[in-house]
Amino acid sequence: MTMPAHLWALEAEAIRILRDGVAEASNPVLLFSAGKDSTVLAHLALRAFHPSRPPMPLLHVDSTWEFRDLLAFRDAFAADRGFELIVAANEEGRRDGINPFDHGDIYTTLMRTEVLKHALDEGGYDVIFGGARRDEEASRAKERIVSVRNPGHVWEPRFQRPEVGHLFNWRKTTGQTLRAFPLSNWTEFDVWLYIALREIELAPLYYSAVRTVVDRDGVKLVVDDPTRMRWREGEKPKEERVRFRTLGCWPVTGAISSDAASNEDIFLETIRSRLSERQGRVSDTGSLESQKRQGYF
Repeated sequence: MTMPAHLWALEAEAIRILRDGVAEASNPVLLFSAGKDSTVLAHLALRAFHPSRPPMPLLHVDSTWEFRDLLAFRDAFAADRGFELIVAANEEGRRDGINPFDHGDIYTTLMRTEVLKHALDEGGYDVIFGGARRDEEASRAKERIVSVRNPGHVWEPRFQRPEVGHLFNWRKTTGQTLRAFPLSNWTEFDVWLYIALREIELAPLYYSAVRTVVDRDGVKLVVDDPTRMRWREGEKPKEERVRFRTLGCWPVTGAISSDAASNEDIFLETIRSRLSERQGRVSDTGSLESQKRQGYF
């Protein structure tokens, strides 16, 4: 299959945003969760600056509850493609046992939001690229492609700048930083079609395989680490063929039953689905916008 015209246009737009952002930045960085969107964004960065090495490092916020396969993929991806990889984690929170089972939004704040803000401040990064898309979730639809963050990385959607005719304002005042989202105008379908056509390898969790799961509150949780699992009375793990449409911390991210084991199969399965991409994100309930206002990506 040849790449459709709209996908060529989306690729060109993303590459332009990456190049313009790096040109305007003093110290750029690319947030890398090792999920499908950030992997596509990293591939676009490689295309944008080829044959030079990527002009920005990858920054991964390790919540300490990441899937083990995701961490292995993250390390191999960075090493194989010449990216510097920076990993930030709240080691005190790890020692104190802060976890998504018991601590809810406090966990997100301590193990993700505050870690990200500290890592950005410590690195002195002024233009931060991320793979968020507007079609993912309501609060992300409020974002500009170039989004201003005030001191403390505070986001105020009412004060974002207009973007008319694909003109982006990269100016910032003292204490401000910019978060840039080159995939803003992509949909989940666009991402999967691009992955299939460009033959992009993803973390293995996206592909169907037999995994140990437990059904909890209508969600299939993959038990990534049985020694850390908080079991409920009567729960029994079982083996099922599942995969993920979206990835987060393993205790709060649901899998879907699927036989799709290739990029092409996943694209076809996705376009037939009538359910939200983030249906399995147990941690999304009512919290994402407030977290974003505090500095969450």
